[in-house]
Formats: sequence, C-alpha cells, structure tokens
Amino acid sequence: MRILVIEDEKGISGFLKQGLEEESYAVDVADEGKHGLELALSGDYDLLLVDWMLPGMSGIEITRNFRKAFPDTPLIFLTAKDTSDEAVFALQAGANDYIRKPFHFEELLARIRVQLRPKSGQQLNFTLGPIVLYTENHRVEKDGKEVFLTQKEFALLEFLIRNKGKVCRRSRIIESVWNIHFEYDTGVIDVFINSIRKKLGLSKEDNYLQTIRGVGYMAQEI
Repeated sequence: MRILVIEDEKGISGFLKQGLEEESYAVDVADEGKHGLELALSGDYDLLLVDWMLPGMSGIEITRNFRKAFPDTPLIFLTAKDTSDEAVFALQAGANDYIRKPFHFEELLARIRVQLRPKSGQQLNFTLGPIVLYTENHRVEKDGKEVFLTQKEFALLEFLIRNKGKVCRRSRIIESVWNIHFEYDTGVIDVFINSIRKKLGLSKEDNYLQTIRGVGYMAQEI
C-alpha cells in the first residue's frame, strides 16, 4: 500500500514516514501544497494524509481538486483546528476522516487501516493460471498448495498480477514495489523474479511471468 503525506512540518512528516514504513507502507512526502497535489494526481497512492495549512495551496483546495479525479481514494485530514464546524467543513470538501493534532500514532494507524479495509465487492483474490494470490492474508497457492514467499516477493508478484496483461517497466516496478524514486540498479528485480519462479515451479517457457527484454516484465495467462 502506498501513502502520500502532504505536511509542511518536517518533524511531523518525518515521524509519519518512519512510523508508516515500519508498518510496511510505502510513503512519499510533499511539504508544499501544489507539489502535493501534483503527486496525488499521479494516481499512484492508496491513501492520502493531508495537512490543512500548507504553503502554496491549502489542504481543502488539494482535497477538492483530488476528489474530481479520484472520488474513491481515502483521504485523512491532519488538522490543528479543534472546532466541530472545521471538521464538518473538511468532510464536506471530500475528506473521509480527520484527526486533530497532536495525535497518537496508534490512533492514526487505526484510522488508516479502517480506510484501507477492503470495501464490499472489492476484489481480494487474484489468479494467474494455476496461481492464486490472497491479498487479505498474504497467502499464495499454486495448484491448491501453499507457496511461501517473502514480503517483497509477495509485493512484486501482486503488482504484476494486478497489472496482468500489461507490460510493467522496470522503473515503474522499482518505484511501486521498492518505493525508490531515483537512479537505481534494477537488476534486483531479476533476482526476485527468479526466486518467485523457482518457488512457484515456473520455467521461463511457462510464460506466466514473461520477460520483456530491455523493458521489464508482464504477467499473462497462457
């Protein structure tokens, strides 16, 4: 799961980034409103944490613009304002929830988990040929038998299967699965792909996880 934190107080944003990454979320931070909205509109995030008072553009403006493009992505307001009228205003602007500063991290984490809880009718399981991936309990089976993957192997396989039939470029994989946004040796992807293939008993000829030479990988049905 990827979370975008739009917060200009470096102490708070650093605290949130460290705490959320320890909970296995991928976290990006923006300390200015317009840049935050630009990142949010990329569509790369599962949830937004947005401060009310920001330089460049307020959290309310960000929320209203974001909601036009992404009506369903959860957004939680971080606010120092303590009146119920302000809270109602934030919710009417499009926020799913709000939490007042200062807050306990465990409370925020609980609110995040509620917002990321699978909605009724939302797909929880994904298939690729004889492979079934269960996102709710991080379980993978092949031909009905459980296959044990590491957390990063599971995340990589999930990303490819969710994008089944699409070519996933190396740069996109490294950003989405490893949360790396700078020049990086993407050869690590090959190592993990080989490990996943070995654990699942897939040969390159099986083509469920196809190598697109010079570009990346693609999960596809045979």
